[in-house]
Amino acid sequence: MLETLDGKNVTKIPHKEDYDRWRGRMNPADYQAVEDELNARIDKDDIHTAGWMPGSDWTGTVFEPLYRDACKMNVTHAGMFFGLIVFNVFMKRPERWILGRFEKDGKDIGSITYFRPTKP
Repeated sequence: MLETLDGKNVTKIPHKEDYDRWRGRMNPADYQAVEDELNARIDKDDIHTAGWMPGSDWTGTVFEPLYRDACKMNVTHAGMFFGLIVFNVFMKRPERWILGRFEKDGKDIGSITYFRPTKP
């Protein structure tokens, strides 16, 4: 379950047309491997920032097909698609997560941060 900082439930992926186009270019097994990897990482911590999750070099990782196949080697689109997949994975999880945009050292992080609230 995903919520905004002001407590509104989130039930739809933003930029759905882009998401659907990019996902349609991926082998379903490759896409599932990405979701599985994200869920494994999410299970380990209570705070995640989407842009920091995959690392900068996707070569040889489950994330490589996002760049190579889905986004035709467009770095910007691959980053956007990755962010939408992360959004979707958090949205589908059964436990409560909150999303927001934050700063670090006075600068915008540039991607969405997700966290589990400490109180139910």
